[in-house]
Amino acid sequence: MGTLTTTLDPAVSEVVDAAAARVRAAAGDRIGDMVGAALRRTLTDTVTLGEDGTAFVITGDIPAMWLRDSTTQLTPYLRFLADCPPLADLVAAVVRRQLAQLAHDPYANAFNDGPTGAHYDPEDVCDDPHVWEQKYEVDSLAYPVTLAHRLWRSTGRTDVFDARAHDVLRTVVRQLRAEQRHDESPYRFSRATTIPTETLARDGRGTPVAVTGMTWSGFRPSDDACTYGYNVPANLFAAQALLAVADIAAEVYRDTALVEDARTLSRELTAGVAKHGVVPGPGGEDVYAYEVDGLGGVLLMDDANTPSLLSLPLIAPDVLDRGVWEATRRFVLSPDNPYYYSGTVAAGVGSPHTKPGRVWPIALAVEGLVGTPADRVRLLHLIADTDGGTGQVHESFDPSDPTQFSRPWFSWADSMFCELALAVADDAAQPRPSQEQA
Repeated sequence: MGTLTTTLDPAVSEVVDAAAARVRAAAGDRIGDMVGAALRRTLTDTVTLGEDGTAFVITGDIPAMWLRDSTTQLTPYLRFLADCPPLADLVAAVVRRQLAQLAHDPYANAFNDGPTGAHYDPEDVCDDPHVWEQKYEVDSLAYPVTLAHRLWRSTGRTDVFDARAHDVLRTVVRQLRAEQRHDESPYRFSRATTIPTETLARDGRGTPVAVTGMTWSGFRPSDDACTYGYNVPANLFAAQALLAVADIAAEVYRDTALVEDARTLSRELTAGVAKHGVVPGPGGEDVYAYEVDGLGGVLLMDDANTPSLLSLPLIAPDVLDRGVWEATRRFVLSPDNPYYYSGTVAAGVGSPHTKPGRVWPIALAVEGLVGTPADRVRLLHLIADTDGGTGQVHESFDPSDPTQFSRPWFSWADSMFCELALAVADDAAQPRPSQEQA
């Protein structure tokens, strides 16, 4: 256990204030104020500094640390690391904790701050007191790798890459490879529940899958069970993360065996997606499926939680097929996607994780980030205008009545809103072409 960072280092506070000022100049005072408050709230209300030099990050209104959420919560700050050493120190502390968590249990998705014994469900098969929940999600391996890689590339610092980190990188590759043949895996997740998305079929093994070259995932980034075991956006994200593993292995560790293993596995995942995960869409164009099983099962949809199909240019830019993604984007942002919802106030992607008909601000932020500058401005204002009068960004909301929302404090959504706002500020700072250039 450690100390909650209720006060900010003066240098970090200066960075937050400057970021909020840039957003005010680009998008107005209200949005700038929301961004400033959200950037502070994440740092002061979710981060606990440990005596061991690590940092524990809760996801908001749940007292546990998700490997996925803790990475995305820090994303808006990454652009400032080179010029703010105290902020880089904080990110490094989070990376150390994430790597320690992966070393402890690479199948778990969320952890406690020490062996507290807290669990999502006290009857879970996993009774490890360090683990909040042991839902195996491929992105839980990929997100910490990408955060460590971005910290390194932004600052040049290699202090997080000790011997344990080296072992963790090997574990990531080994586990993703092992789950290419899931029927040989020891992992099981079974929960006594009437909610089908909270447990896995076949006594915890999940629905049947063929060997495809892709890597298996029990659960989606929403923490809902996969319908089919190969989640396509998670596989492409993993393929991208493996390139980051190879990069670190080559330049930091000089580990040629790990370089080759990571690059080979990245190619296998990408080839598996191309062969099994690209399917005809409703309009006849080739699109990415959300999930497949290699046995003929195909799920055409997208979910608001990232990695999503919509987010692929952000999280898998070097491994996606841009033409297939463009067609997929058109599908995702249409009524053909069963989780695209419209109301009198808003329209966007939701999730089966929340009530039917609810739009997620995370998905609205992603839609803006992969769109045009005009898209970013429009969606930034839409998220701000659908806060239900609270000044905070929520998990989901009724697109006809934004005062009806889930999770009054959801730090991941806060951070995605900030990331979109900072992108709008970046757009505004770009020189406009002169009339002669136009």
